[in-house]
Amino acid sequence: MNNEGKVQQHENEVVATIEKDLRYIAAIIKQKGRELLSSYTITPPQFVALQWLFEEGDMTIGELSNKMYLAFSTTTDLIDRMEKNELVVRVKDPHDRRVVRIHLLEKGEIMIDEVIQKRQGYLHDILMNFSTDEVIHLKDSLIKLHHEMKAE
Repeated sequence: MNNEGKVQQHENEVVATIEKDLRYIAAIIKQKGRELLSSYTITPPQFVALQWLFEEGDMTIGELSNKMYLAFSTTTDLIDRMEKNELVVRVKDPHDRRVVRIHLLEKGEIMIDEVIQKRQGYLHDILMNFSTDEVIHLKDSLIKLHHEMKAE
């Protein structure tokens, strides 16, 4: 095999390792997130919905369905349950009365903030084994990776 072929093989192996590690990291984060949610009255999909509303503000069920990659009917059921638990409320859009938006209530904000704080605490504890430079480099690399993925 020539040098160009060896370089390409090495790059392929590096990409395969990165993909595998990201998959494993995502699974660990998902599992840890489920453990943290066990002390709350919400399901993982409800957490994801609350997170979108927390970060992006009010949105329609259609917009939320698209963000979560769920069917409209599934998202409607999710919102119904969260509304019963007083985490969200449906509100008419002041500019177009035909449009209904999902609004995050204070109870939902408090819950999502608590869970996110616990998740960040978990990650903080893991990153204690990294140098400050490693943490900054990791952050910058993840921001760049996220940006590139969003651009596609």
